[in-house]
Amino acid sequence: MNDMKLFPARSLHGTVNLPGDKSISHRAAMLAAIAVGDTRIKNFSTAEDCRTTIKCLEQLGVSFTHDGPDVLVTGVGKTGLRGAEKPLDCGNSGTTARLLAGILAGQAFDSVLTGDGSLSRRPMNRIIEPLTAMGAKIESDNGCLPMRICGGRELRGVEHELPMASAQVKSCVLLAGLFANGKTTVAERSPTRDHSGRMLRWFGVNVETADATAGDRISVTGDSVLSARDVNVPADMSSAAFFIMAAACLKGSDVLIPNVGLNPTRTAVLNVLRDLGADVQISMANEICNEPRGSVRVRGGLAGSPNSKQIRLAGDIIAKVIDEMPILAVLGTQLEGGIEIRDAAELRHKESDRISAMVENLRRMNASVEEFPDGIKVERSNLIGAGVDPSGDHRIAMALAVAGLLAEGETEILAAECSNISFPGFFETLLAVVK
Repeated sequence: MNDMKLFPARSLHGTVNLPGDKSISHRAAMLAAIAVGDTRIKNFSTAEDCRTTIKCLEQLGVSFTHDGPDVLVTGVGKTGLRGAEKPLDCGNSGTTARLLAGILAGQAFDSVLTGDGSLSRRPMNRIIEPLTAMGAKIESDNGCLPMRICGGRELRGVEHELPMASAQVKSCVLLAGLFANGKTTVAERSPTRDHSGRMLRWFGVNVETADATAGDRISVTGDSVLSARDVNVPADMSSAAFFIMAAACLKGSDVLIPNVGLNPTRTAVLNVLRDLGADVQISMANEICNEPRGSVRVRGGLAGSPNSKQIRLAGDIIAKVIDEMPILAVLGTQLEGGIEIRDAAELRHKESDRISAMVENLRRMNASVEEFPDGIKVERSNLIGAGVDPSGDHRIAMALAVAGLLAEGETEILAAECSNISFPGFFETLLAVVK
């Protein structure tokens, strides 16, 4: 598949079974690798990014066996990794590069992390600085990949306050803390995804947390031992968001998404829809492997509703909807009051400049859009199909697919296969429920 053509949809109907959560799969693979014993990861993500994590860990001497949707991992313990014979190619995956850097900082051997053109432009100083403060020696290309992590350095526990909301930086420092002397603490003013803390506990690590006036704190110690334990990965909420938004907007839609992750740091997008009056219901809610999950059912009719007031997203909520920004921008075209998203300058440093990419493509589709350094404002607009370019960004491509279903005429998405980075089979899954 190269380019993809979309046409207007009347509604979405059916059950959507989604691949495993990408964020959780990355963490499960890395922690299973440095655990003692064998781990079965059920419903491991099919995303290219997660396959990249496995390839890098295999280069480091970890054995992975694929068994249908499951992955079997033979853990080598914290001291069992071995140096790779060639650079570790992280592809397009910022999660792979940043989290793996935390583990490699505590190893006795040198490692080199590389990435594709997009990843090589993304800032790495945000992890280099705290890792250096812990005693690591890191060489980089002006704060970007390629990055050499020099082994054999003794790490020391630190207290690091995140200057910006970033679950990847938090996770990197905590993983390095597993190899450091003493306690390592990460403090954050705005809570970010807590998958790493939940997964560390699942593998037997004593994780300390505290809520303080200035924000949340999480700590680990370097004497932690990880014990292998099977992991069941829920379906990916960030992938579900595209189906949820499309169904909410198209009158007459009725979509059920089973076994989707309901981690409270990931469900803000559902709260946004509910505040707008969308019919979103959760059932079968429970917790497995420390991660909440359940079924989400969405019925349509939100678009153009007089209840669809203007919404403005800013402040603490941004860290909780950062991956959903592209599809939220599309939602804005369907709301009477539109949508404004601010305090989201981090979107300039994703797989693409997601602010500029959405502004340019929505304008091509006849939307009224205003761009800010830290966000976007989208007015209610009658979308018209056009040729659009996601700039190689998987979330932009999937958001534009939903825009194509809401637009008049034909929408053609260039190089739409970039959606495979997080969701192979996205277009087939979407078109299967389009009526």
